[in-house]
Amino acid sequence: MVADDLLPTDIPKERLLRNEVKQHLLNLGFSENCDAYVIDEELTKQKIRNLHALQRQEILARNKPFIETFGSTLTSEFASGKDIDPSAIEPELVEIKPGSRESRLFRFACLLWSIPVSLGFGRRLRFLVRDRQNGCLIGIFALGDPVFNLSARDNWIGWSHELRKAQLVHVMDAYVVGAVPPYSKLIGGKLVAALIASSEVMQAYQTKYIGRTSVITKRENNAHLVLLTTTSALGRSSIYNRLSVLECPQFIRIGTTRGFGHFHLSGPVFESLRTHLQSIGHPYASGYRFGMGSNWKIRVIRAALTDIGIDADAILKHGIEREVYAIPLAKNWKTVLLGLEKSVRSCVTSTEEISDFCLNRWIVPRAVRDDSFKKFQRHTIMECLLNGDLKIS
Repeated sequence: MVADDLLPTDIPKERLLRNEVKQHLLNLGFSENCDAYVIDEELTKQKIRNLHALQRQEILARNKPFIETFGSTLTSEFASGKDIDPSAIEPELVEIKPGSRESRLFRFACLLWSIPVSLGFGRRLRFLVRDRQNGCLIGIFALGDPVFNLSARDNWIGWSHELRKAQLVHVMDAYVVGAVPPYSKLIGGKLVAALIASSEVMQAYQTKYIGRTSVITKRENNAHLVLLTTTSALGRSSIYNRLSVLECPQFIRIGTTRGFGHFHLSGPVFESLRTHLQSIGHPYASGYRFGMGSNWKIRVIRAALTDIGIDADAILKHGIEREVYAIPLAKNWKTVLLGLEKSVRSCVTSTEEISDFCLNRWIVPRAVRDDSFKKFQRHTIMECLLNGDLKIS
């Protein structure tokens, strides 16, 4: 029997899986280039959104029961344009407790992002930003443990491997940052971003973590937070670029990511790779468990691709670079991170001062130039989520 006469069940499972990975990448818009897959077109923000569209659709489908159960109630916490007087915006930070109504609202708001939101890992602080003038949601942000390997950050600080291992505990990463409509139409994203470096956030960190014993290391945490990092979602950031509020916070562009990750191998193709590892008894297939680290999916993908004869690094290097920003929270942040000082000289500003600056600098002038925010109706949020639209108008 010749090869062309083989039935699908007779084709080696490794070849079937290789073909599935290839077809998945081609469907996303990647082109095959020797053993690698690349994006030939210019990587505009819309192109990056389109590359994440399938992943977003899968997340919305998975969350459909949640949306149908809580969506109508949670949508009432969003503003319509007519509910906002830009000059009277008064942000309030609300720290989120697990299992609370605020936690559901945070989850619901994350579903609006065109680039799917990470769940974070390790230490986590999550906040709603509400507007006291109407009680509605302005935006959300969340801080979590930073990734261990981030060359732009490590080179900028001047860390050796051992210093990074010892001092990374003084850093957290803002893994979700943004405004929701209609505040997003008023450049509310800059306001929300600036608030991640407020004195109220610093106090929340100290209350939650200083003096507490780590679940994994069993050591008492006495590490003060001196630096935040964050990464743009869509290449060049319009939110973080030139974002500076009074003397602090300052958003400093320190480089770009390597364009390496696993977002483009999510959904059914990831499950196929994981199933393959299960079939060969590989330990990574057993699922993510607390303490395994943040790169479990990458380890699954790497192990499976290698086993079926695909260069894993060539696939994981998707080429979509993102800007990396650092936000110092202390005047002596560098000497603390280099292990030269232990005492911290904080330089954070209150929510009120940050808000006043952002309103006068960006929000009110935008409202004068463009009043399209007034047309926004909050009921369109549910329509967007149930229909899987990428844009809310």
